[in-house]
Amino acid sequence: MISPTAIFAILLLAAPLATTLLYSVFTDGYLVVEPTLTLENYTKAWSSPVMQSVMGRSLLVSMLVTAATVILAYPVAYFVSFNVAQDKKGLWLFLITIPFWTSYVIRVFMWNVMLGRTGVINSALVGSGIIETPFDLSFSVQAMVVTLAHAYAPFAILPIYVALEKIDRSLLEAGQDLGETRWTTFLRVTLPLSMSGVVAAVLIVFIPVIGDYVTPELVGGGKFPMIANVIETQMLKADNKPLGSAIAASAMLLVAMVSLAFIFMNRRYLRATK
Repeated sequence: MISPTAIFAILLLAAPLATTLLYSVFTDGYLVVEPTLTLENYTKAWSSPVMQSVMGRSLLVSMLVTAATVILAYPVAYFVSFNVAQDKKGLWLFLITIPFWTSYVIRVFMWNVMLGRTGVINSALVGSGIIETPFDLSFSVQAMVVTLAHAYAPFAILPIYVALEKIDRSLLEAGQDLGETRWTTFLRVTLPLSMSGVVAAVLIVFIPVIGDYVTPELVGGGKFPMIANVIETQMLKADNKPLGSAIAASAMLLVAMVSLAFIFMNRRYLRATK
């Protein structure tokens, strides 16, 4: 019964991954890939100052986006779970998914316009007298972080909301009956019990953001490339598939290391709160 799913996973997941790993240890020839095993591609990927800068920027942007998204998503999920009537929660979840009604590319262009010198944000700040001279955030790392945080917000809100919904409300009442304040009850009961949703939100946001291609190209103006942009350049424009594959494999390894480190720190936090 699981054979259709297994075949689908092998063809669309395992086979491309295996091909990428295999290409990463091949040698690049003139318009061809020579099946000569070498680790030179990985040496170039990790020793090049340009690649180190791109990987560092990708990691930094992904961490900033993940932190901003989860920090902003948690209060929204908490409000919907604890303060919205049961018969209206479905409506709120429906409203949270509204950004998905619009194409991702259109949303990226929207933020590019809004963050420009004549955009809505500058117009509001200048009109209210908060600033005198408009500033231009377009084509910057800050604009990339804002755009990506908005784009991935629903992905963070939903898993946190599901985790909060699973919490037994009697545990919160018991904490307050034992003299805990609402804040300490949140820190010692609600937050630890909802960490599964936070972990899911972090991984769901962090992993695709580090491989995002559209936002650095459009909002960053191509000035601040990330891993995906460099992979595209090597694979297509430079026609160096082995090096592009090595960069892709290195990015996957980097994501795996950071994700495992976060999961380990989360487990230590949960043990400390018990």
